[in-house]
Amino acid sequence: MRYKKNNVLYALLLLIVFSSCKEEKAVITEKKPNIIYIMADDHTTQGFGIYGSRLAKLNPTPTLDKIAKEGIIFDNCFVSNSICTPSRAAIITGQNSQLNGVLDLDGRIEPARQFLPIEMKKLGYQTAVVGKWHLKEEPAAFDYYKVLPGQGKYFDPEFRVRGDKPWPKNTVQTKGHSSDMVTDISLDWLKNERDPNKPFFLVHQFKAPHDDFENAPRYEEYLADTFIPEPESLYERGNNGSIATRGKNDSLTRIIGSSVSHRNMIRNQAMNIYVDSSVHRVYRNADDIRPEEFVKWEMDDAEKKHASKVYQDYVKKYLRCVKGVDDNVKRLMDYLEKEGLLDNTIIVYTGDQGFMLGEHDFIDKRWMYEESMRMPFFVRYPEKIKAGTRTDAMINNTDFAPTLIELAGGSTPDYMQGKSFKTILETGEEPADWQKSTYYRYWMHMAHRHQNPAHFGVRTKDHKLIFFYGKYYVDTSDPNAEWDKENWGNDFDQDTPAAWEFYDLKNDPKEMNNAYADPAYAETIADLKKELLRLREDLNETDEKYPHIQKVIDAHWND
Repeated sequence: MRYKKNNVLYALLLLIVFSSCKEEKAVITEKKPNIIYIMADDHTTQGFGIYGSRLAKLNPTPTLDKIAKEGIIFDNCFVSNSICTPSRAAIITGQNSQLNGVLDLDGRIEPARQFLPIEMKKLGYQTAVVGKWHLKEEPAAFDYYKVLPGQGKYFDPEFRVRGDKPWPKNTVQTKGHSSDMVTDISLDWLKNERDPNKPFFLVHQFKAPHDDFENAPRYEEYLADTFIPEPESLYERGNNGSIATRGKNDSLTRIIGSSVSHRNMIRNQAMNIYVDSSVHRVYRNADDIRPEEFVKWEMDDAEKKHASKVYQDYVKKYLRCVKGVDDNVKRLMDYLEKEGLLDNTIIVYTGDQGFMLGEHDFIDKRWMYEESMRMPFFVRYPEKIKAGTRTDAMINNTDFAPTLIELAGGSTPDYMQGKSFKTILETGEEPADWQKSTYYRYWMHMAHRHQNPAHFGVRTKDHKLIFFYGKYYVDTSDPNAEWDKENWGNDFDQDTPAAWEFYDLKNDPKEMNNAYADPAYAETIADLKKELLRLREDLNETDEKYPHIQKVIDAHWND
């Protein structure tokens, strides 16, 4: 009898052990992937090898190129508002500027609306953000944070941390270059702070290569003796632009769009990069420009020589900062590989927008022009993404959060406007019903002495239509209107001419010919205007709340 009981007990034990092994195996099979979202500031597609720009042969990003080639590269990723804070707000909320309320650099996202980490935590992820934050409010929705104050410093940066004092009074001081410090902190969190029993979602955000491009000293000789290929449009703008961006007889080129050359009298790149010179930060105010100075800009031989020198000097500084980013991403990858975490970690890399590197004699971002609007974007995840995949499917930065949430096993929240492109990641194929256009709007208007007029538009794979309405979103003509009149370098109350620009990107990828007036494109432009109206309605991006802007739109819609 005892023998039979023992047999029964033994059989039960075997069944329990077998069942627990099966359960353990199932858990291992269904283990959620870790996710590292890496974003550099102003890292434009020209500053990579994989995007085939004039700078690609310099091999500026060997590590990032390798990661990209081991996954999927997006050729048509775009920002919805090309400026730091609005872009970051769109990414963390999955919403466009008007819905998330962050129109410009003064916007903020409080913890209750830091939707991406909130949703990731619901899915069982441990969350962390390190580096540049730039959304003003405490990143309290993350389990862990160590972030730069505002723009942060390149050298010996201070970081804000969670602590006993109210935000933002808990700080720690570091010594070294920002890119190194951000990576040190992320590696320390991965090694010592994270819970190894949970999947992690790490947001790792570099300050570099934001201007004024202060590279670590070890890169000072990098590219020192190399000639950096120059864009032809640095010297010759062709028919790029319109009366909105150039003025009558090109007179407004002297104040619109900060420049490489001396063209822009208010702000040009020599004022930024030559720290020990007499022109450093000697910016002018728009109100101080005399009427006789508004004359057509001519790029003579002496000016070409000056522009070339400034271009060579600042792009080298920029690429030295990029080199620091690339090398620090390698440190992250090496750690993941050493710890056996690499293949179960989704690696996402992007910039917070594009950046003008001398194209059309422009610096900075803000424009809807290609180099400013286009974002680098690639993802590595060998388990689901086939190496060597490339797609021209159109995505924008509001799509990032829905995609990351679905990769983590969730579903896109109804309150997000972006759409998940998880299917494209996993198949490399663009669904038949996938979005065929993307909306853009720059709200700020003549800000920070970069002097970019406010505008919106639509881009498809082959065409781009831009409307410059030229007004600040506060009606500055209203004597009772209130706005921050002391905000640095702003010329909000200067209205600029309204005008349309249209570019045939298939035949004119460098946007050298505004073909809006060409009757051959009349039907295409009419279709784009219909699409623009649809997007503005669907995305809650109309100007119902801004009648002074709507008045301009109505007056010029059929120009």
